[in-house]
Amino acid sequence: MDEKIRIGISACLLGQKVRYDGGHKHDRYLTDTLGHYLDYVPVCPEVECGLGIPRESLRLVGDPEAPRLVTTRSGADHTGRMLAWADRRIRELEKEDLCGFIFKSGSPSSGMERVKVYNAKGMAEKIGRGVFARAFMSHFPLVPVEEEGRLNDPALRENFIERIFTLKRWRDLLLLDHKPGQLVNFHTRHKLLILSHSPEIYREMGRLVAAARQKPAEEVYRLYEALLMKALVLRATLRKQCNVLQHMMGYFKKQLSADEKQELIEVIDQFRSALVPLVVPITLINHYVRKYGEPYLAEQVYLRPHPVALKLRNHV
Repeated sequence: MDEKIRIGISACLLGQKVRYDGGHKHDRYLTDTLGHYLDYVPVCPEVECGLGIPRESLRLVGDPEAPRLVTTRSGADHTGRMLAWADRRIRELEKEDLCGFIFKSGSPSSGMERVKVYNAKGMAEKIGRGVFARAFMSHFPLVPVEEEGRLNDPALRENFIERIFTLKRWRDLLLLDHKPGQLVNFHTRHKLLILSHSPEIYREMGRLVAAARQKPAEEVYRLYEALLMKALVLRATLRKQCNVLQHMMGYFKKQLSADEKQELIEVIDQFRSALVPLVVPITLINHYVRKYGEPYLAEQVYLRPHPVALKLRNHV
């Protein structure tokens, strides 16, 4: 995949000095590592809706499901301004073909979850969502979203990046003719990746693909995309990963020598026991795919769902 993937991001995470105090929250991992593969579209809700730099800080108050956005000292209510701007900005972002968004954690405008919401007594609970983040997620329910803080968790980081790369491949497919054969090919190549997240949803997707000629293509593609993203947001557990690895081993039952088979069994068992990271059995299987020229596995996205250089499967 040569083309960079376009995703939205809170502007302060890129080092832009747009925070209320005139500072930034530059995240080097996002710019120096992921930046090699992602084309960022920066958004700062508070500045873009007309609030200055520096400015009085904001907080959420009232109903956690529909909070007010007010200044912390003067109590000025900027909810209406923010919502009106968010509606316009989201319409603009529709044209950007975003495959994801990285929000600033804790922000009353951009926090994805666990944002402080103050009640009438001035007590805060971390049960809210930023005003813009809520609007964005409501308008783009299938677009992967995360916060920069949560991306420090290896499993959450891999899941998010896996989803944005998959959505980009799906968007590339949508540029082609909506022929059943194109969908079958996509579904076949992503079989093991989807199985590692949800065998149940994979079977549902299979039934949809099998009956594709009986429904309008637009409807089939819409339903498939929803199921695809629903599956990938689910955690790829150790058990499901091991099932996929053992499934792949079955493709070599006539080729592997006794020693090679035993080595692969031992590596999978070590992964199951959390002694080695996923990259170890994956590397060995990729070696056998090349050595024995296994065509079906060679096309499986599961073996290379994202750039190896990101080292997303190197954690135990």
